[in-house]
Amino acid sequence: MNARRRAAGALLTAALLLAGCSSGSGDGPAPGPGARTGSGDGGKAAGLRGITLPSWNTGDYAGPDAAPYLRQIAATGARWVTFTPTWYQDGTTDAGMHTTGETAGDDALRHIIGLAHTTGLKVMLKPHVDLTKGGDRAEIRPGDPDAWFAAYERFITHYAELAAGTKTEQLAVGTELAGTSRDGTRWSKVVRAVRARYRGPLTYAANYDEYRTVPFWDDLDVIGIDAYWPLADHATADTDRLRDAWKPITGELAAFSARHHRKILFTEAGYVSQRGTTTAPYSWTVSKSGGEDEQAAAYEALLTALDGQPWWAGVCWWMWDDWPDAGETPHRLAYTPHGKPAEKVLRQHWK
Repeated sequence: MNARRRAAGALLTAALLLAGCSSGSGDGPAPGPGARTGSGDGGKAAGLRGITLPSWNTGDYAGPDAAPYLRQIAATGARWVTFTPTWYQDGTTDAGMHTTGETAGDDALRHIIGLAHTTGLKVMLKPHVDLTKGGDRAEIRPGDPDAWFAAYERFITHYAELAAGTKTEQLAVGTELAGTSRDGTRWSKVVRAVRARYRGPLTYAANYDEYRTVPFWDDLDVIGIDAYWPLADHATADTDRLRDAWKPITGELAAFSARHHRKILFTEAGYVSQRGTTTAPYSWTVSKSGGEDEQAAAYEALLTALDGQPWWAGVCWWMWDDWPDAGETPHRLAYTPHGKPAEKVLRQHWK
């Protein structure tokens, strides 16, 4: 989910990666930074279940709410948490990205990774690139690809080194960069640079309408998809209907997994608690009407439809609470399941 939420009413396409990830099959161990990777063993991600805790400001991850949030996440039955340090570029054709006041500080990131491990949570680090004026990161199409990929390699290897140093259990090499992700040669070079610094399992978080055109899945350990497929053409809290809507999707994903000999992780999935969320799960602003029942039904449908699928590595839910004074969507309408019926669904499946 695009962290850049400044354009009110904008339809934001889903973005992200291995965060907290979930599978009804339990929480299997993922190898740490010393593990051998690159074999295509999608089982490395099997059993993951977790929730993303994004950051919108430099000091969020070092703030007093960090520890309580992590305890709340663990209390749902999640075993993983995803963190999303974000860099920005000013325009879609720019040759590079940079930090801003909304970029999580490295010390704050190290702090919260340590807290997560103390809380008993494994960590997925999922760095993002967004646009300073808002918009969809999928629209990034650099005018000078060589310069952009050189800058991107510096950006992502910075976090590969941080992940290795903090014993972070998994790393996403990119999120929803559909404007560049067809460039398999340059992306493969990026992945090699990451592997030279970090030996844990890698994924890439492709948007649900992007994953088929990504040519470098064989360079990674698990296929990552931000699973924001529309499930209905009008608002509904009918769990059976929503579960049935997953059938053609799961059939396609099973075949895709078999072709690439890798499991598929839902690096993001989520639903706002707004009426109509299942018609456009990628939107922060489907309506102004509450829809906690529809959000909960969507959670239930995904977990029951995917549970037991042998190709499925789990789901990373977007997202836990906003930081104080940072939220632009009222809690009652936001993606968070916290304190809503959707949280009860998670607890029933995960505890």
